[in-house]
Amino acid sequence: MNQLTIAIIFYIFAAVTVLSAAFVVFSKNVIYSAFSLLFTFFGVAALYVFLSADFIAVTQVVVYVGGILVLLLFGVMFTNTIMSTELKADVLNVVPGILLTLLLIVGMLFTFYTTGSWMPGEMQLNGSVVQSIGLETMSRYMLPFEMFSIVLLVALLGAAYLARYDKANKKEH
Repeated sequence: MNQLTIAIIFYIFAAVTVLSAAFVVFSKNVIYSAFSLLFTFFGVAALYVFLSADFIAVTQVVVYVGGILVLLLFGVMFTNTIMSTELKADVLNVVPGILLTLLLIVGMLFTFYTTGSWMPGEMQLNGSVVQSIGLETMSRYMLPFEMFSIVLLVALLGAAYLARYDKANKKEH
């Protein structure tokens, strides 16, 4: 494929990602937001493929689409009261949100235009990407990896405690 075709495909995936993410944020229907989140996750995975990060792209699809999005959809569909509740908050923080968005866009454009070269570096990986990620995770980044697992364990225990606490309160009343 030539460079023009690759650029067009990249911009199509970038547009799908940004537009579906905007639909997630601005939609008032939770089901529509969840389904548009599917396109956002797939768009991000496609952008990872363009960055030659195939393992991260597959992980994106398996973890986010296969795990988190399916869990979110089941949670929304099994909750009957979600459709009858007003989801829009009374307080709208439009002005701070717009200012923060503009500041973020200016920062990204500044980074884009002041960076000298966007070409890949000279260093090449030896072996597969998965092997390199595994070696880095189990050597240089072992402490952050373990700390992250402890934080996830505490979050899981907290969620289990809160779920059990609600059931105990309902039985007493």
